[in-house]
Amino acid sequence: MFDLSHNVSLKKYNSFGINVNTRYFLSIQSEDDLVSFFSQNKTFLHEKRLILGGGSNLLFLRDFQGLIVYPQIKGMKIISEDEDSVEVEVGAGEIWDDFVSVCVEKGWGGVENLSLIPGTVGAVPVQNIGAYGVEAESSILRVNALNLQNFSRRIFTHDECHFGYRNSCFKNQLKDMYLISSVVFLLKKKFALNFSYGALQSEIGQSGELNLKNLRLAVISIRKSKLPDPSIIGNAGSFFKNPFISPEISGKLRDQYPQIPLYPCEGGVLKTSAAWLIEKAGWKGKSYKNAAVHDKQALIIVNKGQASGEEILELSELIRRNVNAKFGILLEPEVNIIG
Repeated sequence: MFDLSHNVSLKKYNSFGINVNTRYFLSIQSEDDLVSFFSQNKTFLHEKRLILGGGSNLLFLRDFQGLIVYPQIKGMKIISEDEDSVEVEVGAGEIWDDFVSVCVEKGWGGVENLSLIPGTVGAVPVQNIGAYGVEAESSILRVNALNLQNFSRRIFTHDECHFGYRNSCFKNQLKDMYLISSVVFLLKKKFALNFSYGALQSEIGQSGELNLKNLRLAVISIRKSKLPDPSIIGNAGSFFKNPFISPEISGKLRDQYPQIPLYPCEGGVLKTSAAWLIEKAGWKGKSYKNAAVHDKQALIIVNKGQASGEEILELSELIRRNVNAKFGILLEPEVNIIG
């Protein structure tokens, strides 16, 4: 069944808590619901539209003058299983961390480092979420989607998703062209835990035995200690991507700032910490109108209560310009700006 509403507030549907409205809000529970809706309401075929998952990576600048499609496609089912691995199909409307919890409880490895990341499963391949040395693409086998132009169904293989750092085809060339209905993950029963990040090593050391459950608990503990709860203070997690820089630039920065974190990557480039750059530029804990940089994690911009999307964007632009002037690095937003 589908449910169409008019002039709906999106405040509770975006983790920044921005108080904007959408002209139309369509809730669906299956691909067939969407096909049925458009077959009965052909005038909406030409309406501007946006697929909205958990709203944890969006910044609305103003009211949305169009149709928001809100998939609530549920379900988790095992597709195949052997002694080494298991394939699991998960509905786009499932809460991501609920799925991670199930995997850890069942002893399926691969997504435990991504514990407590907010949002729904349908948004995971779009953003290729990542944390603590792991990206979602390492466990994504394929993505099931519905073409929003001709309503044909398509299965995207891992390679066809063109995953990159916080990126995929769904965020670029196929943006707004497909509704993701479910994602198939390949989880391992025999695996090596990834706890290479220093903070994880020390946190796990306090938990005792090194296993899936304790690794998940360590990730959750670190995230809770540094990251604000969106239900208490509006935010979208990391606002900026960690930038990649050339060896030449990194060498100059290392000479000037010996403590700058640098991580070698494929292609000879290095990745540095956006949070470190922002903090060194003096923005950690600073306020701007009704927005602010979080006082425990400089990568997060928060809504102090009544911030507009424009105010948050203005603060982010001030940070970008300042970091670029100081370090010669232009930060790229990780948050999707809707305006």
